[in-house]
Amino acid sequence: MSSFSLAVRDSSTMLRRNLLHARRYPSLTLNLLLTPVMLLLLFVYIFGDAMSAGISGGGGRAAYIAYIVPGILMMTIGSTVVGTAVSVSTDMNEGIIARFRTMAIHRGSVLFGHVVGSVLQAIMSVVLVGAVAAAIGFRSTDATVLEWLAAFGLLALVALAFTWIAVGMGMGSPNAEAASNNAMPLILLPLISSAFVPLDAMPGWFQPIAEYQPFTPAIETLRGLLLGTEIGNNGWISVAWCLGLTVLGYFWSRAQFNRDPK
Repeated sequence: MSSFSLAVRDSSTMLRRNLLHARRYPSLTLNLLLTPVMLLLLFVYIFGDAMSAGISGGGGRAAYIAYIVPGILMMTIGSTVVGTAVSVSTDMNEGIIARFRTMAIHRGSVLFGHVVGSVLQAIMSVVLVGAVAAAIGFRSTDATVLEWLAAFGLLALVALAFTWIAVGMGMGSPNAEAASNNAMPLILLPLISSAFVPLDAMPGWFQPIAEYQPFTPAIETLRGLLLGTEIGNNGWISVAWCLGLTVLGYFWSRAQFNRDPK
């Protein structure tokens, strides 16, 4: 077999391993999935009318559902990949990564198995949260098929970027608890983005913090694709963020995987 064929075969084996782990131990994924769902229901049914009046001068709960769902979908990705950091850290501490290093398998397959499995889980989580959003009233009637495909591609690209970052966090953490704590910014960053309120509704000193981070341009791009709002430069900025984070996470993870154990 060629080197490429071996890499694909071994990566597929590692992917099956990680998917089996996710199926046998679903509690972590479900717990992380509950966070965006609970926030969606909380902000829509408790704060929806008041928040809608503040951001658009009216429109009621239905208007705020349309505004908040793109941000919640991005938060779902951030929540899901925290489980990846925990899973990778667990493998590191249980010694299975060290065992894989000694086996005659493609070295990159261990990382790629985690990454592909996590991206698939993130996309499935987004679909589930999107179904909840549709059940409580979210609609995207103006989006074309091409815009839906672009939105799906953006979500997949964001999932890929933050999964690589989560893998690096997991490999660099001394234990699963530390990995979970280290990955918490992936949940907190959407909270300080434009997910819940527009940037111009924030205090002036806080606006740069919310604006110059990866989630805000991705949320604004997704919002524009699904709802027809102005995208501006956010599309290119979000893609640049995703590509940069993917490259950073990949080389960071690979360097830690190839590092001799202490």
